[in-house]
Amino acid sequence: MEMTEMLWNIFCTKLEDAVSADNVNQEKADLITHGHDGCWLTTQYIAKGVTPTLPWLVVRPATTQEVSRVLQICNYYKVPVIPFGGGSGSQGGIIPVAGGVSVDMKRMNKVIEIDEYSRTVTVEAGMIWQQLEWRVNELGFSTMHIPSSIACSTVGGFIAHNGIGVLSTKYGKIDDMCIWLEMVIPDGTVLTTSPVPRHSSGPYLKDIFIGSEGCYGIVTKAKFRLFRIPEKRVFHAFLFKNLSDALRAGRDLVHECHPSILRLYDEMETRSVIKEVVGVETPGVFLNMAVEGNSRITDIEHELAMEICCERYGAEDMGMEWGRKWWDRRVTFFYPGYAFNYPKMFGTMDTISTYDKIENIYWAMKKAIETNFPQAKFIAHFSHWYDWGCMMYDRFIIENAPADPVEATRLHNRIWYLGVRTALANGGMLNDHHGIGIKLGGLMQEQYGSSMMIFRGLKKLFDPNGIMNPYKLGL
Repeated sequence: MEMTEMLWNIFCTKLEDAVSADNVNQEKADLITHGHDGCWLTTQYIAKGVTPTLPWLVVRPATTQEVSRVLQICNYYKVPVIPFGGGSGSQGGIIPVAGGVSVDMKRMNKVIEIDEYSRTVTVEAGMIWQQLEWRVNELGFSTMHIPSSIACSTVGGFIAHNGIGVLSTKYGKIDDMCIWLEMVIPDGTVLTTSPVPRHSSGPYLKDIFIGSEGCYGIVTKAKFRLFRIPEKRVFHAFLFKNLSDALRAGRDLVHECHPSILRLYDEMETRSVIKEVVGVETPGVFLNMAVEGNSRITDIEHELAMEICCERYGAEDMGMEWGRKWWDRRVTFFYPGYAFNYPKMFGTMDTISTYDKIENIYWAMKKAIETNFPQAKFIAHFSHWYDWGCMMYDRFIIENAPADPVEATRLHNRIWYLGVRTALANGGMLNDHHGIGIKLGGLMQEQYGSSMMIFRGLKKLFDPNGIMNPYKLGL
C-alpha cells in the first residue's frame, strides 16, 4: 500500500501522540546522524560529502509502554523500524536501507535496580554502557564488560550483536553476563525471559533475542551479573618468536591461569600498531595478558603464566611495564592518527574457531587476500579466548580506496566475501562479536545451510509483516 500524504500525516500524528511531538523528529541533521554507523560502506560516502540513505523519522520513546505503542503503529502501517542505540556498529546494522522509522532508545537510560546481595544490575536498554559502569563502580562493583566502544555504545546495542569486551577471557560475552531481558515485538506485546539464565524449563529464551540485531523486536530492559572490583590486577607482556608457539601458550594460559586479558598480535600488527601505540620495536609476536582477583591467587597465576610463556614456549619477558602501557592506551588504537580512516579502505572480518583450526584460518585468509588483492595488507590479533578456542580480529587494509564509490564498494565486498568464505571453508564462523548487519547478511545461508529455516521461522513468528530492521541478519 502506498503511503499517501493523508496517510503519512495520520501516521505522524499517531507517533506524536505516542511519545509527544518533541520526540518525533524529521530534521535532516537528525536523520543523517541516524542514517549510518561505523560501516566503511557509508563512511566513504560521508567522506565524499554524499548523504547516505536516511530514515524518514527519528522517534525517541521513554518507556516500554511507549516503545510498544510505536511498534503497534508502525506495524499497522507496515512501516520499517530500525532500533538505534549509539550508532557505533561496524556492519551497517542500523542503516535504514528500506527507509522507515529510526527508534532512538537513549531516553530509556535509567538504572532500575542494583541488587548488591545477588550482585546483579537491572537497566534500561538505552543507557550508554560507560554510564552504567561508573554507576556500579561507586558501590565497588564492575560489569567487567569493558569494550573499546564503552563510551559510545548502549546496553541494547551490545545485546543486539552479542558484544564483547577486553576482559572477556575471564568474564565472558554479553550472553554470559545477561541474566534476563525484556523485549517488545511488533504487535506491541512485551516479552520477558525466565528470571534466571540457567534452568531445565525449556530452551533459554534470552539466547533467542541476544544477537538478533533488532530483527525480532526491540530490547527495552536487561539484567546483568556484577563482579567485585578485583583486589589486584597484574599485567605482563611477552614477545614470541612465532605465532604457533604464542597460540599454544595462549591456550595453556586460559586453561591453567584463567587470565582476564589475553591479546596476541601477529608479526605484522606487532610491527605496525603495537610499535606506534605501545612502543615495542623488537621483531616478533606480541602478547599482553592480565590476571586478577584475590591477591594471593593472582600472584600464583602470575608466576605460572611466566613459566608457561618463558620456560615452556621460549618467549622473551617484556615485563609488566609494557602490559600496563597497553592497558592505559588500549582505546588509543581508535583515536584519530591511529585508527584507520578514509581514504584507506579497511574491514574487520573477525572470526572464531577451535584451537586446532584457528591458525590454519589465519594463514589461509592471509594468503587468499594478499594473493588475490596484492594492494591489500592482512593483519590480525587474537583477543578473546575460551577453553575450546579463540577469536581472531583480522583486518585488511588498502592505503587508498578507489575514488568512485561504486567501484570502491564492489572491491570492498569482493575482499570481504573472499576472506569470510575462506574462514568458513576452514572451520571459522561468519563473525564473533561485531555482528552481521547488512554487511554479511548474504552469507548467513552459507554459514547455516538448512538451519537458516530456524531464523526465518522466528522472524515470521515475531515479525510477520517484516518491519523490524529489514535486510539485516540475512532476513
